[in-house]
Amino acid sequence: MSVASFLRNGARRFPAKVALYFGEERITYSQLDREVDSLARGLLDLGLQHQQRVAVLLGNCPDFFRAYFAITRAGGTVIPLNPLFKGVEIKYILNDGQVAILITTRSFLPVIEGVWSQISSLQKVIVIGGETEGEVVTWDDLLARPAEPVVVEIKEDDIAACLYTSGTTGKPKGAMLSHGNLVFDTLATAEHIEVGPEENHLCVLPLFHAFAQTVCMLLPIYTGASITIMAQFRPDSVLKEIGAKGVTLFAGVPAMYAAILSTITDPRAFDLSSLRLCFSGGAPMPVEIMRLFEEQYGITVIEGNGPTETSPVAYANPLHGVRKPGSVGLPLKGVRVKIVDDNDQELPVDTVGEICVQGPNVMQGYLNQPEATAEAMKGGWFHTGDLGKIDADGYVYIVDRKKDMLIIGGLNVYPREVEECLYQHPAVAEAAVIGVRDALRGEIPKAFIVLRPGRKATPREFITFCRERLANYKCPRQVALVESLPKTVTGKIDKKQLREANSMGLTGE
Repeated sequence: MSVASFLRNGARRFPAKVALYFGEERITYSQLDREVDSLARGLLDLGLQHQQRVAVLLGNCPDFFRAYFAITRAGGTVIPLNPLFKGVEIKYILNDGQVAILITTRSFLPVIEGVWSQISSLQKVIVIGGETEGEVVTWDDLLARPAEPVVVEIKEDDIAACLYTSGTTGKPKGAMLSHGNLVFDTLATAEHIEVGPEENHLCVLPLFHAFAQTVCMLLPIYTGASITIMAQFRPDSVLKEIGAKGVTLFAGVPAMYAAILSTITDPRAFDLSSLRLCFSGGAPMPVEIMRLFEEQYGITVIEGNGPTETSPVAYANPLHGVRKPGSVGLPLKGVRVKIVDDNDQELPVDTVGEICVQGPNVMQGYLNQPEATAEAMKGGWFHTGDLGKIDADGYVYIVDRKKDMLIIGGLNVYPREVEECLYQHPAVAEAAVIGVRDALRGEIPKAFIVLRPGRKATPREFITFCRERLANYKCPRQVALVESLPKTVTGKIDKKQLREANSMGLTGE
């Protein structure tokens, strides 16, 4: 089985069923399958070779689905690009990935034309909208050509997608995910959270990201479910669309849940009767945010997680059985997890160390980076860079990122623990804690807080609040009240950007 087979099987089982909703657009499984065949044939006619890489620079739209499945059906490898990237970032990935073909829209073409001469591998650009000219090919021309079903032999270890990680240090690295990796992770996730063809999944997470690709695209296409696509996240628009399209499953990052809580004053104004399950991932969910959301909306939130390199779901709370708020749940069936110290020695239950993952969902390696691959895969286990622990029942807890841990007077402080405390304060909408330099202690915790609408509080109030609940050395010494926190395009709080802004004095006191 390959990821390309998911759509073919869906079209055989549910030909007339709506696969994709996008605004007023309705696309059935059989229509999507036919269009993907036309595009796959078009790619092959343009000279796409087996396992050549094709970049996709698109926002959330049906064409992303068409492109992804056409590339994989033709035997190519998908490299999704962040639509917010600048020319220099796009150039780096296209060169590093030796990309042969790029699929994008007319609006991005000026950026591509500005760097094309510096990308020796790039042969063709397929543009959605406009006319064919020279090496620029029109998407509509390919889509309009009827084609016989495209059958290309695909092996389990062929690379389906190469996803570039955000790169907290240095340049982004391309995590190579095989068909076997993604098929395993999709099937295991479907079994773990118990979803089937009756669902209507909301896809508002950005599709260039691993979380959206597996949970909002591959998973529902594999099960034969429907998908409601939204181009961007706005809390009121999301809740309206859930009612309008009968969405049953919403997947989001914790910041999305926080945004809904802080901006929607009356949940009863929306028809959410169809929504039966919410899935949170991408970053650890603050326990207080989960509690408030479930209390206000009466909908269960299943928290799971895993880095891009694990396809990406590695662990999740079960739908039935014990669900532990604050935990990212149990490893998927067939996935092994252990906690190690700095010497790579396995640690006992309830001891904090680095989370390591082993299983069929773990990537094939980083493209063009054998040393980085060897470092990440020491001893045959993927080292996630997350600090965490495993309890006696086997549930995994993410304490923090290894790089985010603070050392205050020789003692370890995990910013997430401080943030969890701050979220318990009724005035806090969002909170982030970083370390700032201190002559005496080396560094001290500094908190950045966004207040809930209409709430007032002083920095001293939050310091006192923490000191009543945490050891003094863990408590923020500085608090900045800010209007917003920087976010990555996936909605996670961007601590790298926060540190940079703080070092330049741009965050206030």
